[in-house]
Amino acid sequence: MNLGIKRIYEKPVRRDGYRVLVDRLWPRGVKRETAALNEWLPEVAPTPALREWFGHDPQHWREFRQRYLVELRAHGALLDALWERASHERVTLLYAARDKKMNHAVVLEEALRARAAAAPQPRSGDE
Repeated sequence: MNLGIKRIYEKPVRRDGYRVLVDRLWPRGVKRETAALNEWLPEVAPTPALREWFGHDPQHWREFRQRYLVELRAHGALLDALWERASHERVTLLYAARDKKMNHAVVLEEALRARAAAAPQPRSGDE
């Protein structure tokens, strides 16, 4: 799986591959023309209620992570599509949060990697 995460405010580069904004709200100061997006998936972002509750408070991080993973269960088809794409090409999940370690894109990447690890692997000779 060829998957990464990056702040939307960082310069787009070719190695980003397929660029997907995973925020519910459009990031401040980013022009749509220069965002170099392939897709915007606001549906996979945390709900407004969860985002507001979290408030990027480090003390809420563990609980936020658990609640967001539960929310992601409702978006299996979207996660499957991202997972499928990342199995064939580089996918970069873009987010606007300042904190590079405690943000929803980190959790989304974790959920996609767990999905890939749980997927049945082809047996020798089946390919």
